[in-house]
Amino acid sequence: MKAKQTSFDIAYRAGVSQSTVSRALRDSPLVNEETRKRVQAIAKELNYKVDKHASSLRTQQSKTLALLLFEDPTNDDSLINPFFMSMLGSITRACGVKGYDLLVSFQEMANDWHADFEDTRKADGIILLGYGDYTDYEEKLIQLTNQETHFVRWGADVKGLPVVSVGCDNFHGGYQLTEHVIKNKRTSFAFLGGVSSGSPEFLERYLGHCKAQYDHNLTVNKKCQFDAVSTEEAGYQAAIKLIDSGETFDAIMGASDLIAIGALRALQERKINVPADVAVFGFDDIPIASFTFPALTTAKQDTIRAGELLVDKLLQLIKGEPAQTELMATTLVVRKSCGS
Repeated sequence: MKAKQTSFDIAYRAGVSQSTVSRALRDSPLVNEETRKRVQAIAKELNYKVDKHASSLRTQQSKTLALLLFEDPTNDDSLINPFFMSMLGSITRACGVKGYDLLVSFQEMANDWHADFEDTRKADGIILLGYGDYTDYEEKLIQLTNQETHFVRWGADVKGLPVVSVGCDNFHGGYQLTEHVIKNKRTSFAFLGGVSSGSPEFLERYLGHCKAQYDHNLTVNKKCQFDAVSTEEAGYQAAIKLIDSGETFDAIMGASDLIAIGALRALQERKINVPADVAVFGFDDIPIASFTFPALTTAKQDTIRAGELLVDKLLQLIKGEPAQTELMATTLVVRKSCGS
């Protein structure tokens, strides 16, 4: 008995993916006319009939969301930024409240993480967490959009693409922190963290940091800015370079708490007193920030609300409802590393 032809047989003959065959057979505009006609002709030649029951099953929701978490450089084996650990917990809880399961997948930037989650019914939509500069994976965002995958991301607003993001108001957070430290009589600031377009969130924090200085008639010393990724080791090395530069400073802003914690260690090793000689402050309010010595002044990002927003906006997209990018306000958390 001759085996029944499947959509995979058509895909093989047409030289396309099985998901493309599925779209072509339902006249999806995402498949160009030439490919659509070729697929349909092969289907007719093979006497292929669409299984209406299976097709109906494919359109049903899996009641699962996928969280793709980018691996970060860390000092331990977790490869997860501590800030995103808090976010992971809040997303998991938000999914549970909405009656959804959460599929967590750890990814490297080179991985094919933009595969067809919806077409394979692994998940109804995707949350991208920890992916930083969207220009590094812009082509994959375009592909997700073209294949009508429902997805949202944590981070800065994506310019020029119809991508829904949830993030914090990094500019305001940088401004608020720096203004507080200025009011505590600090006048010479250093900034540790990348300030290029490749670090959009750090850049916004830096711009807010600089604006606060300008608004209080202080001079921004660009020689006191040193690049650092978000790890304690990078913060430590950047702070050592700052100290060895010979530049004058009485306050250090770390673009993240991890960077600021590394700076604290460097200052302590060099016998520079915090906060008497130098005030240090960070950004994020990760759990360890309250246990450093001295405890770290920082800008708190509401990870509970962030998780809720990411899930809510993704579900809006899945339901065909409009969803917009949203930036959350930060909260100033004052501790002993800045004197008061």
